[in-house]
Amino acid sequence: MKTKNFLSLVAGLALTMSPTAFAANDTLKIGFVGVTSGAKAAWGISNVRCMQTRAKWINSEGGVKIGGKTYDIEIITWDTQDNTTRAREGMEKMVQEGIHYVVGPNTDPTAAAVRPVAEKDGVMYFPYAFPKELYSQPASNAVLGMIANYQSGPAIYKHLKENNGVKSVAFLAANESDALSQRAGGVSAAKHLGLKIIAEDAYQSDTRDFAAVVTPIVEEEPDLLVLSGVAGGTAPLIIRAARELGYEGFISAETAQDAEQLKEGAGSLANGFISVGGASTPEIRSAKMEEFIRRYTEDHGKYDDESNTKVYALEYILETLKANPTAIDDVDVFQNAMDDFEAPNPFIKGDAKLRYVGSTSFGQKRQVGVPMVVTEYRDGKFETLFVTNVD
Repeated sequence: MKTKNFLSLVAGLALTMSPTAFAANDTLKIGFVGVTSGAKAAWGISNVRCMQTRAKWINSEGGVKIGGKTYDIEIITWDTQDNTTRAREGMEKMVQEGIHYVVGPNTDPTAAAVRPVAEKDGVMYFPYAFPKELYSQPASNAVLGMIANYQSGPAIYKHLKENNGVKSVAFLAANESDALSQRAGGVSAAKHLGLKIIAEDAYQSDTRDFAAVVTPIVEEEPDLLVLSGVAGGTAPLIIRAARELGYEGFISAETAQDAEQLKEGAGSLANGFISVGGASTPEIRSAKMEEFIRRYTEDHGKYDDESNTKVYALEYILETLKANPTAIDDVDVFQNAMDDFEAPNPFIKGDAKLRYVGSTSFGQKRQVGVPMVVTEYRDGKFETLFVTNVD
């Protein structure tokens, strides 16, 4: 009798409860197509970890409300292995999954490789690659997720010229398209500033002993050595070789680097190395950014400065969709909203805003607006050298 009464009670409660009481959130899939293995793996791994940490955080708080629906975020990942064929296959997989918003790829060739698929099948993608043709008309589906070398390079060179008396510069790049393209942009910027170009050299991407590569540069004694498009695992090898050969000038890069790799690969010889940091410093980061760093570290064991920039792509996607709910299935709506889009920046103190930028570089707003933080490596960590903005 007791069992019968209990079952009757449960049935009665079920009938009186709201039909939405047991309804699960819808799922919003956001893709990642980028490099997570090989020499450049750190770039993509930072992307994925940021996306996963932020999605987990949002889901734990009940999901994200877009229009009249609430969504749990699911991150779908694909490792390009820095291979153009793999990159195209990854973007095609996203299309098959019905995904319209993708973060990545992380290198110039792979970002170019996915463009036809994205434009044909209606995907907005957020590459960490610098070719201007990806973001300039008639292209419209790519949004640069970071500061480009042709934006940070001039800022660094100008700072060193005005504050440290730098007058000459040598450029060194891997013999591959993205690095060579970044070298060309750096050379152009340096010439525009009136700096003397000492060298425009290159090395094979699988080089590990750089003594022979940097010896001719060291002998010319440039005030600044720029490592164009240098991978995180390669930078400390070049720095060590140059310093051990007696080079005493400045060394810089326009790509973000990892302090742990610099510490392990070059130690104190890397002190003074200048690079583009993440879009945050302790002085400007909000309590929410501090919480993100805590959660990221808890999830993945350690935090890296580059993630200060990589955290932004997912946030821009979600906030733009929240402002324009029909864009979930229509990237044309997303694109039309970009010029006037504005939302509070949760990661910076004060009244900072999320805005799309890039008009100066691309003739249209196809870049996420993040602070340009230039850092100097010192004794195992990055210290802020200066902060500025694009546009």
